[in-house]
Amino acid sequence: MHMAKPLVAIIGRPNVGKSMLFNKLTGQRTSIVEDTPGVTRDRIYGDCEWCGRTFSLVDTGGIEPGTDSDMLKFMRRQAEIGIELADAIIMVTDVRSGVTAADEDVATMLRKSGKPVALAVNKCDSVGPTNPDVYEFYGLGIGDLFETSAVHGHGTGDLLDWVLANIPEDSGEEEDSDLIKVAIVGKPNVGKSSLLNRILGEERVIVSNVAGTTRDAIDSYFENDTGKYCFIDTAGMRRKSKVDDAIEKYSNMRSINAIDRADVCLILVDANEGVTEQDTKIAGLVHEAGKAAVIVVNKWDAVEDKETNTMRDMETQVRQGLSYMLYAPVVFLSALTGQRVDKLFQVIQDVYAQNTKRITTGALNSVLADATARVQPPTDKGRRLKIYYMTQASTKPPHFVIFCNDARLFHFSYQRYLENQIREVFGLQGTPVRITIRQKGDKEEQ
Repeated sequence: MHMAKPLVAIIGRPNVGKSMLFNKLTGQRTSIVEDTPGVTRDRIYGDCEWCGRTFSLVDTGGIEPGTDSDMLKFMRRQAEIGIELADAIIMVTDVRSGVTAADEDVATMLRKSGKPVALAVNKCDSVGPTNPDVYEFYGLGIGDLFETSAVHGHGTGDLLDWVLANIPEDSGEEEDSDLIKVAIVGKPNVGKSSLLNRILGEERVIVSNVAGTTRDAIDSYFENDTGKYCFIDTAGMRRKSKVDDAIEKYSNMRSINAIDRADVCLILVDANEGVTEQDTKIAGLVHEAGKAAVIVVNKWDAVEDKETNTMRDMETQVRQGLSYMLYAPVVFLSALTGQRVDKLFQVIQDVYAQNTKRITTGALNSVLADATARVQPPTDKGRRLKIYYMTQASTKPPHFVIFCNDARLFHFSYQRYLENQIREVFGLQGTPVRITIRQKGDKEEQ
């Protein structure tokens, strides 16, 4: 377990090629996760590996400004976020349009920040001597300049070398193995800080503020009789910054960073509102990151006129809204009154244990043999799917690889059936599960 991966932010005006550069650097690894409804496909966050080191890359583009006059505000906001969260910053400009007023303005902010900055002058697509238009960019006076072509990939190796030289080494210290890192995520005003304060206040433990890097701000460590926890400060919960009141979409970046570092994510939903579109997006990020999840319905005290079935109905409604997360337990509580907050810890322990569970190949294959005997694998045009064996490749989340004779025959419904069998037998109810299907070269087939 490492500390948080170093974070590098990409900033720049629209259409200078940020996303393209982002895809080039992260290697556009196709996601194995099925398309989750309500999850944005525009990836703004990805891991990048170079010379055996990994860091996270974030494209702060997010939303396009409406008008030119918004451009400056928009760029400033990007720069603020980059300066606040990132260990190093790549500013992307476009050689064809030359230096613009917005570029100059942002360059001034970056110069003052003291953070390492690389200036990627993009769209240098022709090979050969330096395009003389590049020289103008030296006038911005920030960091090291790289001529890049996101289209062809020129210059990206040098840029990556620069990144590695300017981000902290992964310390790789072993952390306390029984410490569970928890992120409380959810839309603004759903009660994230109240829940955290309630937890920390109730425990009456001296909360040591362990100062990490700037972006780990302040994590809160504490223990109780169920175990040791570290609550990750999502949203700068205890400090309002300029960035917070910027557009909500941006608070997503903080959530994404917290989700990335967490072992368990508590997804807060407002009992009065039920599941909104914003909730599905945040939950989708947790699902895609493969983290153990607990859906927490907060402000349960404020729900008027409760009847016997109110909770059950609400749970059904939450389940419908987050249908791709059927595995996540739902807990009803009130951060305000403290009702049922103590119940949370056992649930966190349970889902964490499931997310990190290792199952032996022998046990998996005996479940597989049972399952295939009960429901025959599908056939297509007389050819039957043969499943040879399955094994667990990794944890967090449990990832299983199934070897078969022909991946095309492996229908999604059969995959889902096997997944449910595994979940049932091994108690993986609170965690996402990944399954990869591989086919072996079939020697035995005629």
